[in-house]
Amino acid sequence: MDVRKRAAVVIVAAGRGERAGLADGPKQYRRIGGKAVIAHTLDVFLAHPDVDRIVVAIHPDDDDLFSRAFPSGSTRVTTVHGGPTRQDSTRIALQALRAGAPDIVLIHDAVRPFVDAATIDRTIAAVGPRQAALPALPVAETLKRGEDGTVAETVDRAGLYGAQTPQGFPFWPILAAHEKAFTLGKTDYTDDASIAERAGMVVKIVEGSPDNVKLTWARDILMADQRLGRSGEDYPDVRTGNGYDVHAFEDGDAVMLCGVKIAHDRKLSGHSDADVGLHALTDALLATCGAGDIGTHFPPSDPQWKGAASHLFVEHAATIVRAQGGRIANADVTLICEAPKIGPHRAAMTAALSAMLGIAPERVSVKATTNERLGFIGRGEGIAAIATASVVYPGGVPE
Repeated sequence: MDVRKRAAVVIVAAGRGERAGLADGPKQYRRIGGKAVIAHTLDVFLAHPDVDRIVVAIHPDDDDLFSRAFPSGSTRVTTVHGGPTRQDSTRIALQALRAGAPDIVLIHDAVRPFVDAATIDRTIAAVGPRQAALPALPVAETLKRGEDGTVAETVDRAGLYGAQTPQGFPFWPILAAHEKAFTLGKTDYTDDASIAERAGMVVKIVEGSPDNVKLTWARDILMADQRLGRSGEDYPDVRTGNGYDVHAFEDGDAVMLCGVKIAHDRKLSGHSDADVGLHALTDALLATCGAGDIGTHFPPSDPQWKGAASHLFVEHAATIVRAQGGRIANADVTLICEAPKIGPHRAAMTAALSAMLGIAPERVSVKATTNERLGFIGRGEGIAAIATASVVYPGGVPE
């Protein structure tokens, strides 16, 4: 009687994904088709009848990101904190499987959410006691080797393959191969199959899938989202929030405005550092997801916020926005005052806001206007600010 092979899975998800852009977080947590990339990947393996356990190697800073990305959870899924490289993260995850070790382990990139059951089947079936399995596709493009920006030669593509994951291995041999590479300080392996090759394992090529793409660039993530159901007929869920704040002057020698300290003959009065621009922007961000206002999260009656730097408020609001899948598109702050002059400090303010929000400087606007000598602002009694934030959320606008 044919006994089906059972497997454990290691999902490697500790990378930072710089090539896809950091502003919206690591690419494995970006949302496609309404949920995080890594959630799609996990769902495929959890649905496979031959998968018993899954260990996910995540970055030490990503516990909350993972919990939000995979809120349903599963007793078959555990997480470990990965290391500084993919190779380190894989080794740590393999070590977590030692207790009740499986016969077979599959190692898969978190950012390949379109792997299918047939590819998993072929990979598991090809693994033997000393044989690994590698899903791959023959290279279709003509290959060129470059040198100093010009073509040095055309490379014969016969017998060349593009490697995919999951790569399958007998558990104890691949763990031993990883630990040996670690002991020897070998860190130049580009995938787990190459570690198996160096350890003397036979690596059998099995048919991969053209759909099993790795999401590397921001464009890949956009195309994946479109593939999972977004169409040009959808109305994007773009939300705009507004914020307004005002603070009076009191005795002092400088004001904080949009994260920049400006010498002045007075300062602004407030429980924190009284940065009127950042307070208005905090309210604008929170408004895009109905999360209350600055007083909800940082009540002035709480002594811990006395004298606090207001960039903490903006960064907290941005974290709340991103926890709901929001992508900050732009921020606009208008300062209303007779003095001090804002123009000489606009570039520094823009840079400060860009860093707080994790968006490019061209997505930040800081402006200033006077009140034409009218009212309390015109009399030089205080400064007001109006802020607007635009955030794109996953999904579409309800009918």
